[in-house]
Amino acid sequence: MFTALFLSLLHLLLQGGLILRALLRPHRDPAARMAWVLVIAALPLLGLLAYLLFGEVNLGRRRIARMQATLARLPVLADTPGMAAAMGAAAAAIPAARRPLFQLGASIGEVAPVAGNRGRLLADSDAAIAAMVADIDAARDHVHLLFYIWLPDHNGTRMAESLQRAAARGVRCRVLVDDLGSRLLPRSPLWSALAAAGVRLERALPVGNPLLRPLRGRIDLRNHRKVVVIDGCITYCGSQNCADPAFRIKPRFAPWVDLMLRFEGPIARQNQALFAADWMAHTDEDLSALLTAPLAPLPAPPTALPAQVIGTGPTLRYAAMPELFQTLMYAARQELVISTPYYVPDEAMQAALCAAARRGCETHLILPARNDSALVAAASRACYADLLAAGVVIHEYQGGLLHSKSLTLDGELALIGSANLDRRSFDLNYENNILFYDPPLTAAIRARQDSYIAAARPVTAATVAAWPRRRRLWNNVVAMLGPLL
Repeated sequence: MFTALFLSLLHLLLQGGLILRALLRPHRDPAARMAWVLVIAALPLLGLLAYLLFGEVNLGRRRIARMQATLARLPVLADTPGMAAAMGAAAAAIPAARRPLFQLGASIGEVAPVAGNRGRLLADSDAAIAAMVADIDAARDHVHLLFYIWLPDHNGTRMAESLQRAAARGVRCRVLVDDLGSRLLPRSPLWSALAAAGVRLERALPVGNPLLRPLRGRIDLRNHRKVVVIDGCITYCGSQNCADPAFRIKPRFAPWVDLMLRFEGPIARQNQALFAADWMAHTDEDLSALLTAPLAPLPAPPTALPAQVIGTGPTLRYAAMPELFQTLMYAARQELVISTPYYVPDEAMQAALCAAARRGCETHLILPARNDSALVAAASRACYADLLAAGVVIHEYQGGLLHSKSLTLDGELALIGSANLDRRSFDLNYENNILFYDPPLTAAIRARQDSYIAAARPVTAATVAAWPRRRRLWNNVVAMLGPLL
């Protein structure tokens, strides 16, 4: 009896201590605090374990210190050759009404928009891989690739073979993949073949022993970025991983529908800085010299296309990505169209999207009809009734898993990249996006969004009202735990 009493008292003390810690942790919204308090209090032992494993954004002190030291070593991009002129041209090309949006972006990534770029939207996932392979085959100096997921499938093999060809010509090739998302690649023959060819290989945020890993930081804090830089003058940005659309690790949701853009110009240097920061945080190789080389001229007179790389992550400024999304939503006047596979908003994000529709802005939200995460799908659908009541038009895409992350604003400005509209992208993952002002390129993305809408079913208030009570109950229960997702 004494032992049982002692264990009960110990459990209560642990519960109380963790509840107090959850309430005192900085940078946490009230909904997240309440969700964790409920989990800790309502689920004995399991709630304590869940908080210890997933309750705090913790990468580990040594890793955070190394990342911060890496950022301090990198040169200031504004001081590198040619960047001041590119920034000045961008300031002149962006309308005054849109400059505050890029000013917010500069406050996040500490890089101003640069002009003198060209951009092109790729037709589909296979076309994007083909374009990357062609650029790698034409590379003369270096190739840098960073992917959250790289599968040893057809497209993954094509990319690896192009790197082997490049390395054989003396091109310096560096590959960084997330250790969890790309866990199949190091176990495949491709990894050893790349290493044998002379390609430098690194794994971001290595998991190590999964039982001991939580002692050094959360295992689910991941590098979700997709960055391609070739010779410092070509870069790619978008939602696509290095994999086939069939996405063999989750084939029943296929095809995965992505959006990828190819850029030339000074914007490549900003993506280069993002890659260099991640690379140097995991290796002893200093890539600073690549950021101070003269900017390569475009092969034809450049257009303006002011653009800005915005990189976010758990060791960078808190709440940066949700701030950016919300500010863009409030800036929309005529039209706002968003596609994302994962919509798990906080209250401020939901309010911003509803406010866009209520002030007369035509607002569309495009989501997949079948989501690879049942919990995320339920949390998203719990938001439908309020969105529809505000006037947001919701489309559920039926042509596969819509993985494209895009936002177009008033037909002239767009944001594309790796970030979703969910808590994981806001708080836990390293993400990369590009914000740009260019009506022609925005129109191309807007046309792609229209193709998604054409392949989607509209969600109406009557549809939501007809859901059985058990479904609405499930959605709302999961949504209560949204801050934990």
